[in-house]
Amino acid sequence: MDQFIQSAARIRPSERQLAWQEMEFYGFIHFTVNTFTNSEWGNGKEDPAIFNPSELDAVQWVDTCKAAGMKGLILTCKHHDGFCLWPSRYTEHSVKNSPWREGKGDLVREVADACRAGGIRFGIYLSPWDLHEPAYGDSAAYNTYFLNQLRELLTEYGDIFSVWFDGACGEGPNGKRQVYDWESYYRLIRELQPEAVISVCGPDVRWCGNEAGHTRTSEWSVVPASMRDNEKIQENSQKKDDGEFAKRINSQDDDLGSRKIIREADELVWYPAEVNTSIRPGWFYHPEEDDQVKSLDELLEVYYRSVGGNAAFLLNLPPDKRGLIHENDARRMRELGQKIRETFRNDMCLEAAVVASHEDAMHPAVNLLDGKRDSFWCPPEGAEQAEIIIDLQREKSFDRIVLMEHIRAGQRIESFELAWKDGDDWKPLDRGTVVGYKRICRFGEVSARYIRLSVTASRWQPTLESIQIYLSK
Repeated sequence: MDQFIQSAARIRPSERQLAWQEMEFYGFIHFTVNTFTNSEWGNGKEDPAIFNPSELDAVQWVDTCKAAGMKGLILTCKHHDGFCLWPSRYTEHSVKNSPWREGKGDLVREVADACRAGGIRFGIYLSPWDLHEPAYGDSAAYNTYFLNQLRELLTEYGDIFSVWFDGACGEGPNGKRQVYDWESYYRLIRELQPEAVISVCGPDVRWCGNEAGHTRTSEWSVVPASMRDNEKIQENSQKKDDGEFAKRINSQDDDLGSRKIIREADELVWYPAEVNTSIRPGWFYHPEEDDQVKSLDELLEVYYRSVGGNAAFLLNLPPDKRGLIHENDARRMRELGQKIRETFRNDMCLEAAVVASHEDAMHPAVNLLDGKRDSFWCPPEGAEQAEIIIDLQREKSFDRIVLMEHIRAGQRIESFELAWKDGDDWKPLDRGTVVGYKRICRFGEVSARYIRLSVTASRWQPTLESIQIYLSK
């Protein structure tokens, strides 16, 4: 066995990354003064008096997320315009100077409380770029300002599952460049919210590379450590042409983790992908987009390619001027949740039998069917290829097969094939590359008793935590 490939197979996620990955699907809420100016990006000069949602209901936001099957919600606590949705002690540009709740409101608290009461997790987005704050461009002064605001959010609103940073960076009001002190931001988060993942411009979760919901055929979670640097400068204008990073792979590259790529890396890390897109063309609410909500089929396609392609799905839902998620968006979320629940309600493997060409006594094939996260199938060391046959006990119709690696032990599988038995012949169902946390295989409806999974290539020895079989109709 190639020692380098064996060491790559041993790269594993942290506990915070595991907890995040198991959430699978969660919401983004973009809401600020932009909602009231009908714009995507503010300029920092907006009068706080325009922020006055008439019917704001954070419980409705949480209920809409839950109806879709989401397990969390990330709120844009401060966007690039610098307007704060909480009464920050460090600026007057916030809800405390708006007419909403007579200047006594705290939207971050309302959303955090609604998430907690509704049983989903709460996360924060805090823009480093601030078009309002005068200290922006004076790097030391602004970094102190930013850390003070970050501390408020990390200490006053309960447990946080994600701190979401983008890397947007612009001119300061004095014409200077702002240099973000990322390492200080990270240290504060680790100190105050050690279970929170730091996403996109951070070391725990990376951007998939686009905002359209597009995904890769092979989404590796084990990638070169230099990817983390690229995330931090992805939108940072002063480093876009920096030759130091020109030779490194970035989030838009199609291949981030093949053997060829990782052999050229100085260090490898576990850095899984998040797929983010909006239910509408814009990230903030615009009334002219009320009839442009993504269709159920479009959302299902992104869901299958993200959650079903070893990534997480972050879907933006922009509340309107009332402070409510629009009826069209809420209806689509209910339809999406209903379809997902119906599709994955009845696992045909619960009454099945299973045999494998290779297995060891500690990790037998029967572990694939026990529904436990701490048990899995694994062949003896040195077996990089193997076959597993599922016996459904009788002929059944199905069109979805879900594969899950035991990622606590790393990401191993590089290619696989699925087939169904027709008489004495095996006929192809699907084939793919990586599995990772979850791979959802889709194909036309088939009726069969026996299904075969062939692991055709892997790093070191493959693992598999579960196989599930469903009919989507």
